[in-house]
Amino acid sequence: MPDHVVLHYTAMTTCDAALARLCDAEAGVSAHYLVSETGRVWQMVDEAERAWHAGAGAWGEITDVNSRSIGIELANTGAHPFPEPQMLALEMLLEGIFDRWDVTAGRVIGHSDMAIGRKVDPGPRFDWRRLARRGLAVLPETGRADPGDLAADLHRIGYRWNSGQEDIALAAFRLRVRPWATGEADDTDRALAADMAARWPAG
Repeated sequence: MPDHVVLHYTAMTTCDAALARLCDAEAGVSAHYLVSETGRVWQMVDEAERAWHAGAGAWGEITDVNSRSIGIELANTGAHPFPEPQMLALEMLLEGIFDRWDVTAGRVIGHSDMAIGRKVDPGPRFDWRRLARRGLAVLPETGRADPGDLAADLHRIGYRWNSGQEDIALAAFRLRVRPWATGEADDTDRALAADMAARWPAG
């Protein structure tokens, strides 16, 4: 049964093109929902059924994310903001999912979170803070925790990576919490990771 939600963007030029691909059995990809820029929602897979939207990756101890998650595709190329009607529709969709399943704000993740180094959606323009203010996602806050052990805290949050991929893990975390940050890890990264790990560890 699903207990997570994975958010994606379609990376296609039109919503119609994304809908056609998601309905194409030969494409090898599917999602439970597609949300257009105007807020129209299509359900393509029953929430209790497994869809193939997450692919390879892991979150916490979950290695088959498809079997534990509801996938929501947002029509967006990744190069522009997500319109107000689309965000409102997403919020309503998430509220319903929270009511129906054992999904909480801490279990709403991005494709980039569970497929580090391979995927970047829903991307730097996605408004995670807006969802967090509505109690539909989580974000750490500055000033709540002291800098800690970054690798250990990222692991506790849910990020998984192979040896030598620490920079990729940091990039995935930053994409969620401070998407325009660059350079080496700093105390801001370490403090934010410590806060998130303390309040919302994967599990």
